[in-house]
Amino acid sequence: MIYPSIADLTKNEFNRYELVIGTAKSARLVTDEYVKEREAAEKMIANRETEKPLSALISPEYRDQKAVKIAIGRMHEGKLKMVRKSEQEEICESADTAEAAAEEIATPTEEAQVAEANE
Repeated sequence: MIYPSIADLTKNEFNRYELVIGTAKSARLVTDEYVKEREAAEKMIANRETEKPLSALISPEYRDQKAVKIAIGRMHEGKLKMVRKSEQEEICESADTAEAAAEEIATPTEEAQVAEANE
């Protein structure tokens, strides 16, 4: 059995597809953290600030585990949380899009204005 289970991660608020998207975005954050840590370690080595090897300068969490596994662990521990857009935000966004489309339709194009002026 996989631990933590899908039910534990979603807490019956999200479906498994939303969980996959949330996990992928979280894993990307973990990867970005790893890249920053690695760049800092490489800079230290290049400036001869340390005699340690690169692997010793990178956190074991990033070095020994995959980004997806770290992301799932953080989600399970509550360090990362999935948040769904509220329906109100979606309604506002769709209303703004509809208004913008209506303005484009209502505003005559330059060609139509030129044609009217020539008549």
